[in-house]
Amino acid sequence: MPHLRRVPVPDPTPWHPALNQHDLLTTDDAALTEAADDFGRTTTPARPLAVARPTSADDISAILRFATKHDLLMVPQAERHSTAGQAQAPNGIALDMRGLNTIHDITDDRVVVDAGARWSQILDATLPLGAAPPVLTDYLDLSVGGTLSVGGISGATHQHGLQTDNVLELDAVTPDGTRVTCSPTLNPDLFNALRGGKGRHGVIVRATLRLIPAHSHARWFRLRYDHLATFLADQRTLMTEGRFHHLEGQAKPQANGTWTYCIDGVAYFTQPDAPAENRLLTGLADNRDALEANDLTYHGFQNRLADDVALLRTLGPWQHPHPWLNLFLPDHAAEQTLAEILSALGPQDIGESGVVIIYPVPRARISTPQVRLPATPTAFLFSILRAAPPDDPIALRRMLEDNRTLQQQVMSTGGTVYLGEPDR
Repeated sequence: MPHLRRVPVPDPTPWHPALNQHDLLTTDDAALTEAADDFGRTTTPARPLAVARPTSADDISAILRFATKHDLLMVPQAERHSTAGQAQAPNGIALDMRGLNTIHDITDDRVVVDAGARWSQILDATLPLGAAPPVLTDYLDLSVGGTLSVGGISGATHQHGLQTDNVLELDAVTPDGTRVTCSPTLNPDLFNALRGGKGRHGVIVRATLRLIPAHSHARWFRLRYDHLATFLADQRTLMTEGRFHHLEGQAKPQANGTWTYCIDGVAYFTQPDAPAENRLLTGLADNRDALEANDLTYHGFQNRLADDVALLRTLGPWQHPHPWLNLFLPDHAAEQTLAEILSALGPQDIGESGVVIIYPVPRARISTPQVRLPATPTAFLFSILRAAPPDDPIALRRMLEDNRTLQQQVMSTGGTVYLGEPDR
């Protein structure tokens, strides 16, 4: 499978007019500055030579053929939510996919969407028809092409796998500019290379995604724990028994140097029916006096981060550096590895708005070949979503160095990296 070329050319002048005549290319300073940055802000902004703004698959074919001909790095980007410069195209072409955001067709069990569409758009379009994608990322304003290029994991993965496991068909453009439709039975090698392939094997242009019936409401239980072992054991039980539609967990540092833990278990329902609390919670070892339970609309739960993100944008932390690390731990090493790592972490190592996420996923539910998992029946997603202070390069460098150390530590136990340093 050919890869996108990544050799920059020193003088872009000769090839600008060729694409500009089709209004595909801009070298506007504001566009280059926007394309040079990403959500992570952990790398030096890398300006492309130009930004391409396609509105069709034919546009993308023309851009890719041109990039290949001139040995130019070409990188697709939409919401630029990458955390380590993966969406940057230094001295190349940044392919802005946001103009390709149409939702084309919705039936009972599938939806056809452009790669630049956001998951929030899809949910808004399908939910009035009583359907929804089975796996939605915690933050909905990410692009379809972006999450399908890495996997797309959430609290629904223990039941439905990754977002990439729920793709029925892809339309893509390969590095030589060829338009190809692929699926599990049509060009399956390309289909498997694109899903979770981080854009190396072509540009996803359109996706046909599986839909399932959606309930109207969600009951959100938050169970609290003082001990890591009990927290992990109850997560395993809930994953195996499938009591909740959505299962996640967090670790929270305390001022005295200890950690507390919580499980977020969510059961969907349609009124007037309601989930049976006794069935969902029986046999668990949480601090029952600290149990919280809230009812939300289904959309309200899926879009639960919207208000928090709006506040972070307003107050400023959304624009601060985010040295995030996402790893998979093998089950047999999870408790010891987490205990060692957490004992060395404190609030200052995570940041004021940082979060530590821990939850189990069954390997059998994930079939995307490009997403590597530990060789154990169960793996634990371990995400340290750090928030570095602004204008403090020393603190940012310390967090990044710590991430590299933790990545190596987890890999030495048989763990794998879900999202870490870019591997260009």
